[in-house]
Amino acid sequence: MNCIYFGKCASCTLYDKSYEEQLQYKVNIEKQRFKDLTNIEFDVIKSQDKNFRNRAEFRIWKNFKDKEAITINYAMNDFDKNTLEIKSCEIVSEDISKLMPKLLDELQKDETLKYKLFACEFLNSTKGDTLITLIYHKKLEDEWISKAKLLEKKLNIKIIGRSRKQKVVLSKDYIEEELKINNKNFFFEYKEGGFTQPNSHVNIKMIEWVLDKLEVSNKDLCELYCGGGNFTIPLSTKFKNVLATEISKTSIKSALKNCQLNSISNIDFIRMSSEEFVEALEEKREFRRLKDIDLKSYNFSTIFVDPPRAGLDETTRKLVSNFEKIIYISCNPETLHRDLIELTKTHKIDNFALFDQFSYTKHIESAVVLNKF
Repeated sequence: MNCIYFGKCASCTLYDKSYEEQLQYKVNIEKQRFKDLTNIEFDVIKSQDKNFRNRAEFRIWKNFKDKEAITINYAMNDFDKNTLEIKSCEIVSEDISKLMPKLLDELQKDETLKYKLFACEFLNSTKGDTLITLIYHKKLEDEWISKAKLLEKKLNIKIIGRSRKQKVVLSKDYIEEELKINNKNFFFEYKEGGFTQPNSHVNIKMIEWVLDKLEVSNKDLCELYCGGGNFTIPLSTKFKNVLATEISKTSIKSALKNCQLNSISNIDFIRMSSEEFVEALEEKREFRRLKDIDLKSYNFSTIFVDPPRAGLDETTRKLVSNFEKIIYISCNPETLHRDLIELTKTHKIDNFALFDQFSYTKHIESAVVLNKF
């Protein structure tokens, strides 16, 4: 990838390396990190070397050098944490990349749309469905709404306006996605404000990798931190029943909708934290949210966890260690290593993968499959 902002924009910290070099650099770090826990060969799943991000956020920066013609640009931080004005970004999807200059030009021409605009968020699917959130330091009045609707139609996109205590949805607050996973199509709605995987290509490979490590079972799956059902829905094809938990209301609503889109009926979603779920399983507390769910009816064989960067808390780690098979997806190798030190006291690491979700940065996604001794 050849980006004119390499070495300037602090988003890509491994700018001085080719794609293969930056990937090998990260793989070597993780092999060294986990060498005390396993010596198995890591599976390494590559990203596209450019146009791989389907989600992006930019600040909007006003340039006052010419008072007669104030201009706006997208902006990121440079390595000194100063503002860097940019006009393009090589890591965003082709749809977002093509849209960025068109959107900026339309905003530049309209005082109502650009006045007190300070950020822009892009959400794009592999189907070309695109949602833009324009964030303002002002109240959005009727004039803004009418002009934003014209812009939405002209660019064939969806637009949401946000300001303090205000959210204006002009048409829809989600995009439609279709993922082909092991030659089977799965359908999703990705809500604005909800978590989505930023790299769709690698996301598909992650799901396929997990599915390939599972046999069809007549037992049940437990999933913690399920989000909008990104893994849950494909994994449900391998198990009799699935019980999945998530603390975010937005994500739970998306997960339920995504089940409908895929005609899936063997998943129960519960809105609760992992700590609350442990309390419910151990019958330490009663939850009204569980009034229609009999936890004792499940025959769990496998647990799937995809925690935030903090990893698993001690209570959840103890719960996880009780399952026959553990599938652990991690966005933070440091906390994964900490958790595996405890989990390998009861389980053996059978599979390990690295997924290059965040190319040209030091971040890398991990996946581990463990089986009880």
